Amino acid sequence: MLKQDWNSYWKTVVDTIHDGVMIVDNQGVVVSINKGMERISGFKAGEMVGKSCTMLNCDICEIAQKDGGGHWCALFATGRINERRCNIVRRDGKTFPVLKNASLLKDSDGETIGAVETITDISELIEKDNRIQEYQRELRREDGFFGLIGQSEPMRRIFSLIRDAAGSDAPVIIYGESGTGKELAARAIHNSRDPQKPFVAVNCAALNEQLLESELFGHEKGAFTGADKKRTGRFEAAHGGAIFLDEVGDLPLSTQVKLLRVLEQKVIERVGSSKPIPIDVRVISATNRDLGQMVREGRFRQDLYYRLNVIPVHLPPLRERREDIPLLSTHFLTRARLKSGKNITGISNEALRMIVNHVWPGNVRELKSAFEYAFVTCHGDLIEPRHLPPVVAGAPLVDCLEPAPAEKYQSPDDRARTELIEALEKSNGNQTEAARLLGVSRVTVWNRMKRYGVDLKSVVNK
Repeated sequence: MLKQDWNSYWKTVVDTIHDGVMIVDNQGVVVSINKGMERISGFKAGEMVGKSCTMLNCDICEIAQKDGGGHWCALFATGRINERRCNIVRRDGKTFPVLKNASLLKDSDGETIGAVETITDISELIEKDNRIQEYQRELRREDGFFGLIGQSEPMRRIFSLIRDAAGSDAPVIIYGESGTGKELAARAIHNSRDPQKPFVAVNCAALNEQLLESELFGHEKGAFTGADKKRTGRFEAAHGGAIFLDEVGDLPLSTQVKLLRVLEQKVIERVGSSKPIPIDVRVISATNRDLGQMVREGRFRQDLYYRLNVIPVHLPPLRERREDIPLLSTHFLTRARLKSGKNITGISNEALRMIVNHVWPGNVRELKSAFEYAFVTCHGDLIEPRHLPPVVAGAPLVDCLEPAPAEKYQSPDDRARTELIEALEKSNGNQTEAARLLGVSRVTVWNRMKRYGVDLKSVVNK
């Protein structure tokens, strides 16, 4: 290709470059810029060409003009700038982070005739760095304990008990309403002592009796219809570590017998086999039920109850540690901002009053869901009452610094049942939608319907 052909295509080549390119003469007057520079700076070529490059207000440019002569810019003395982070001021007046490279341009006689500068947009890198730093600050929070957040006296007692429980191999059972963080507490107990060893979680309410036994203990090939190959159970997978039995109160009586044997003899048998397999597993269980009452009613084995209830941990519901709600709100707001990328910086006082006043039958899980909802509906920089879920925004306001009357919380089961029915009515019986309104999982809605005797047909046809 001839030299003049190269010259004719040069502008196209430079405009194809994603980075900004700017050429100035030896007085700093802009001679030419490419499309990348227009995009980054916000200025059109006609607004920059013929003007001094100082219009970008770069914070690392060193003016070196002296009385009686000398170079107008330190670049003309040093000859080069290599990968310097700096900030320029865009046309809209906003400061913008870039990476700058610059070099002198010389003619055939070696005389300096100007300089060429390239700038790279690093705003996304800076934003990612800021997010990483924010994540690191979250991980270093002094008001949390292995994911459990709180500074209230009830939570401080829980943190102390978890530390003590971590020093023992005895079974632990965690009591608490749905959404209070029972699995987080179980993981905290495990991670406080053996974080490198396996931690295996099982939801005992999510499977029928046959599938649950297979899930817990494994099965042999041909043990039942569909068992086309041997399966290792969760107890074997947790060997040397801990198994977390969530919703242990929903275990069928037949499975309770087998679990008791595991606790007493430290062996399991796969479904379809009589061969004992030794296991070394710490059992951590959890329930939102009153196991003592279930024992009296004959729905839970007394001997298993005493084997599981060695170290009981009672997680308080959110309504009993209301002073932690602003702290949790800040935590979930930060997490939602990092996850969504939205620049939502805070919560209005009125919205915070509503948040603190709400009863939160779904506890911390429901509070987290409320902020996820707010980040979908909020398009400004402040969460207002209208951005909160209707079940939260519809509550009457009280002073968030004053404790609510004790009688308001006398019957949590009645309150939870009422809110469940209201959610099912609003969703016309759609359990998935009801779960979203309550800020809980669909399985939790199903469990509450069974627990409180709520008939879906009667609710929908009411």
